[in-house]
Amino acid sequence: MQIFKTIDEKDCRFFIELLTEKYVLTDSENLQRCASDHTEDFVYLPEVVLQPATTADVSAIMRYCHTQHIAVTPRGAGTGLSGGALPVNGGVVLDMKRFNQILDIDTRNFQVTTEPGVITQVLMDAVKEKGLMYPPDPASKGSCFIGGNVSESSGGPRAVKYGVVKDYVLNLEIVLADGTVMMTGANVLKNATGYNLTQLMVGSEGTLAIITKIVLRLIPAVTQNLLLLVSFRSAVEACEAVNAILLTGCLPSALEFMERDAIAWSMQYVQQSAIHLPEDIEAHLLIELDGTAMEPLYADVEIITQALAQYDTDEILFADSYEQKEMLWQLRRKVGEAVKSNSVYKEEDTVVPRACLPELLKTVKAIGKKYGFHSVCYGHAGDGNLHVNIVKQAMSDEDWNYKLPEGIAELFRAVVEMGGTISGEHGIGWVQKNYMDIAFDEASIQLMKAIKQVFDPTGILNPGKLFK
Repeated sequence: MQIFKTIDEKDCRFFIELLTEKYVLTDSENLQRCASDHTEDFVYLPEVVLQPATTADVSAIMRYCHTQHIAVTPRGAGTGLSGGALPVNGGVVLDMKRFNQILDIDTRNFQVTTEPGVITQVLMDAVKEKGLMYPPDPASKGSCFIGGNVSESSGGPRAVKYGVVKDYVLNLEIVLADGTVMMTGANVLKNATGYNLTQLMVGSEGTLAIITKIVLRLIPAVTQNLLLLVSFRSAVEACEAVNAILLTGCLPSALEFMERDAIAWSMQYVQQSAIHLPEDIEAHLLIELDGTAMEPLYADVEIITQALAQYDTDEILFADSYEQKEMLWQLRRKVGEAVKSNSVYKEEDTVVPRACLPELLKTVKAIGKKYGFHSVCYGHAGDGNLHVNIVKQAMSDEDWNYKLPEGIAELFRAVVEMGGTISGEHGIGWVQKNYMDIAFDEASIQLMKAIKQVFDPTGILNPGKLFK
């Protein structure tokens, strides 16, 4: 384990001279705020929280920390689920909340240039006002920062049609560990010039550089959508129906899976009982179609309902108002919080080739039975991305701490055997790094470590993440 310099009065004086005392935070409230994210119940206190406002600020901080060998953990909104923002080595938390400006919406080239501290929903709403659309929509879009989305290569429900964050990042301004400022690419749709440093940064979880500016491509906004909720008496059949829907040639903008406990716990959490949940229903698919005209959407719904006729479903619920659509989406987006409110839990972010989704669900339940844990499964079925929430409930502390990791490792090995991997959109961060050797061979891991060494030779950037 690396040893980093403990921050002293001299260091604090430097930071205060740079940022003023207002933005150098050492009080208990701010240290506690930056000690955790949404990952389980981990708490790691930083020594100081810095709130820079300009790229020059970040450059000066990194240059100083590089020479002094001080650990730096970049932080967005703290909504991550893999511990990426946890300052596990103390040191500096680089709080990017003051980088909160949308710098330019280019309606001629369908691009937006933004700082990383802009809330994702705010960005989506701003471009929508210009008739444009930024499609990636993580569940926490109302609070998460766009910079965190880029750092984790976030997805969301609409990835099945529109892709994930990486598909929209054109160019980045970054600050390297030694304070060097650079752009990673160009503001163009095609770029075959040298190595793709932009995409290397996307999903790097703050371990290679600090992102200070983001250029995203946009698309024309859609104006119409339809939403339906389909109840299945078999959760495995619900997973099987995903491919049947897509084989029709219809491409939903969202195709979400929720097993019974997921939607039941979510209804309880938001105190919403508008969905009838018969005893024999095991799972639901939430299906959204969008476009610029209603007629083709209705035609697609007809085709999809015909494809679903081969499965044992209950009545299909069509959301016939904006309020009903919002209610259904709220139930889906609140599942993670609902699970967390019920029990101590661990969330695994498995992803497999889409046709393997039924096998993955059966494997999760079989491993749960073997190791004695209960799981609540939901996720982006159209992408083969299943979130497996393992809840502690009656498990003993010993089984939870020592037996469960063996079960998770067995699950990850099965996922890799299916052609999948251990994280689809949440990242590796702090909690999944011990499983990286399941997803990658030693040569691959050593190559990634070598890349880290080139960008961050002293290892100060988000140390303790990704690798054991």
